[in-house]
Amino acid sequence: MIASSTDRIEKRAVLKAPRSRVWRAIADAQEFGTWFRMVFDGPFVEGKSVRGRVTYPGYEHVAGDLQIVRIQPETYFAYRWHPYAVDPKVDYSGEPTTLVEFTLEDAGTHTALTIVESGFDQIPVHRRAEAYRMNEGGWTGQVTNITEYVETA
Repeated sequence: MIASSTDRIEKRAVLKAPRSRVWRAIADAQEFGTWFRMVFDGPFVEGKSVRGRVTYPGYEHVAGDLQIVRIQPETYFAYRWHPYAVDPKVDYSGEPTTLVEFTLEDAGTHTALTIVESGFDQIPVHRRAEAYRMNEGGWTGQVTNITEYVETA
């Protein structure tokens, strides 16, 4: 089955930092929260959920869970979440989640980072396009954030 162009967001960047540094920025909940603009109530543990609260101005009312799917040290990190779940009056818990995957590869002395969020075609049709649009733009910003974070830290 071929995924539609609205089911998957993919971003790729080569970061001027060693893989171990990029890995810490992704797999450590506190470091992830710094560049991603969230505060989490615990560490990222495979098979567990962690609650996060957004710290980005204008979205401080937003909280949500990340269900940590897989942690493969310095190579792969994945979680599930409810995309663009920002309305405090809506219970998103009954909706399907999207899968967010971070893959790290060597790129000479730098690190190639690929971020994929997939599963938008399963989101209820009344909010699917907006969730895709907002997360597509959001991931563009987050690539900038992690790049600045690991290259200046």
